[in-house]
Amino acid sequence: MDLTWLSPIFLLLAVVGCVYGLTSAWLGGRFAAKPAPRLPEGAARPSVTILKPLCGLEPNLYQNLETFCRQDYPGPVQVVFGVQNAADPAIGVVERLREAHPDLRIDLVIDARQHGSNRKVSNLINMAEHVAHAVIVLADSDMVVAPDYLERVVAELSQPGVTGVTCLYHGVPANRGVYAHLSALAIDVQFLPNVLMGTGLGLAKPCFGSTIAFTAESLSRIGGFQRIRNDLADDYELGEALRGLGGRIAIPNFSIGHTCVDTEIPGLWRHELRWNRTIRNVDPAGYAGSVVTHAFPLALIGALLPGAGSGALAVAALALACRVLLCIRLERAFGLQPHPYWLLPIRDILSFMNFSWGFVSGAVTWKGHDYRVVADGTLIPEAQLSKDAEAPTA
Repeated sequence: MDLTWLSPIFLLLAVVGCVYGLTSAWLGGRFAAKPAPRLPEGAARPSVTILKPLCGLEPNLYQNLETFCRQDYPGPVQVVFGVQNAADPAIGVVERLREAHPDLRIDLVIDARQHGSNRKVSNLINMAEHVAHAVIVLADSDMVVAPDYLERVVAELSQPGVTGVTCLYHGVPANRGVYAHLSALAIDVQFLPNVLMGTGLGLAKPCFGSTIAFTAESLSRIGGFQRIRNDLADDYELGEALRGLGGRIAIPNFSIGHTCVDTEIPGLWRHELRWNRTIRNVDPAGYAGSVVTHAFPLALIGALLPGAGSGALAVAALALACRVLLCIRLERAFGLQPHPYWLLPIRDILSFMNFSWGFVSGAVTWKGHDYRVVADGTLIPEAQLSKDAEAPTA
């Protein structure tokens, strides 16, 4: 069988991927430089409740959560932590935070009620009964923020026509291990450029679990968290519901940290697969089209196929150089720590493998619980789901 026609196709896709990466780098600089709204100096700030659903003792959990307790925000603040298991070790972390911050209102909700197949959302439904303030800021437990985070998010939410706020995020390795750095690179050179391209060209309307801010009134108007109790892409669906109120989801010009804790390849593979399948369910066409973002692996395949010309390896080298330039540009635009660039080719090959495997099955794992994802994005719990569906064989 003559396969010589395939090589030019892969090489062309790689060149398109190079253009895509350089455009993303330019959009990143433009995004970070855009003016940020500010609340009037000395004006009263709305009261805020921060919701932090917890499940288990994650690495760096205390340090992550404490950044939300150390906010330079002059208005009233309540932090609500929630768990569904009375024996959850995260409870001890919350007690430590209470001791360290006696002047901050910290509430702990321990409630085992399950309201749907999405366990995180069930936790939020239980926590919502304890919200005391006008503005709600929901953020995942593995996020790290600066002291001015709350002030900037509330300022964005106060703008006309805004019904919700979400935040870009970057990877923060929790340790010096290779896998934590690979996880952080996946966010910084795969996720972040794709979001910048999608939003910059008006092709995407994202909403991330890193931060979702809205008013208590808006939550009531959309029917509460019950509306998304069975959805895999609960963050996206919450954003869609908030847009349905007639406003937009604003994204401030800064990025917050996502702690990357992976210490082995299976865990890294599983949670990236969950991300990929979430995106695939939300936007199947966009997910398939994102193949061009994998410029370096595409160029390598093109160079190894029969009929590859003398310039094939040059295209691969160009693709890798573009990836390094993209990484450096985003690091400077958002003030990130430099990455070990020698990991980029490994990262890109692993990302392409995970992207390809994302088409194979609808199996996902979250916090040790297995699910099957059906066509509309609904989660179906499966207690005996085979791990073979989650990780490639050696």
